[in-house]
Amino acid sequence: MKLKSLSLAVLGACAFAPAAFAQDDAGASGGKHFSVVGGYALMQPDSDPIEGSRTDFDGGTMPTLSLAWNANDHWGVELWGAVDKADYRVRGDAGKIGSVGHQPVAISGQYHFGRVDAPFRPFVGLGYFQAKTRDAGIAVEPLQQVPEFDKQKGGIVTLGVDMNISPRWFARVDARYMKANAEIRNFVEHGETNPHDKLEANFDPWTIGAGVGVRF
Repeated sequence: MKLKSLSLAVLGACAFAPAAFAQDDAGASGGKHFSVVGGYALMQPDSDPIEGSRTDFDGGTMPTLSLAWNANDHWGVELWGAVDKADYRVRGDAGKIGSVGHQPVAISGQYHFGRVDAPFRPFVGLGYFQAKTRDAGIAVEPLQQVPEFDKQKGGIVTLGVDMNISPRWFARVDARYMKANAEIRNFVEHGETNPHDKLEANFDPWTIGAGVGVRF
């Protein structure tokens, strides 16, 4: 609900922005205000997110989808997320000891540099994200099992570049950094369930992605 409310607020702010902000360069954009990008991304968390636990977290890959509304040739709002979860492989002294699934979704305001018809168009974005942590299972001291993570939420920063293939089609590469922590509840410690204490996992993941987009 928070993400839905934020998205409506951002879209409303753009819709009622001053006329100078909302002017559209139809000669460059051809009147196209929407874009869709499908791609794939590598997500890498902090390698040692759980304090006091001798574990390393490896990154995983995930399919992604981006939907954007562009107020003009430079400013826009993007809804981006993972179509499926990325699986973090968890390693301990004895090798793989479990995995954690992570599926983020984010809404960001974006600024695109240059003209729409330029060969390369860098862009930057700043926004808010939430992520579900699913299918968590870790068997290592002091954590013998981790059945429940809190939902992660926080800020996201995006850097990327679009490479025009035609007036309608383009390729994209981008990098995103998400800043948020998650609390771990109901974990098993030294053979006994601990329902009272909480541990903190500082995932702070970043992604590197590539995809193909279309404007309409």
